[in-house]
Amino acid sequence: MHEDITIEIGIDEDDTMTLVHATLDFRGDHFVGTGKAKRNPTDPNVPVIGEELALARALGSLEELVADRAYARIDGALILAE
Repeated sequence: MHEDITIEIGIDEDDTMTLVHATLDFRGDHFVGTGKAKRNPTDPNVPVIGEELALARALGSLEELVADRAYARIDGALILAE
């Protein structure tokens, strides 16, 4: 079986902060991971750095949410098996 899954990524940024939302709808569950990066005012303005950091953090947050849901399903299945 093969199934394609889409993660929607939204990026909002200004001169000092980048905020990313990673959204996944999967088999009836809705997950939204978020990531933020803030530029130190003394650092050079290189937007891609903040975008990459915020994106990585949003995807890490999303991974944690999906894993937590899977662990909850495992716990539920173990309780039912008893």
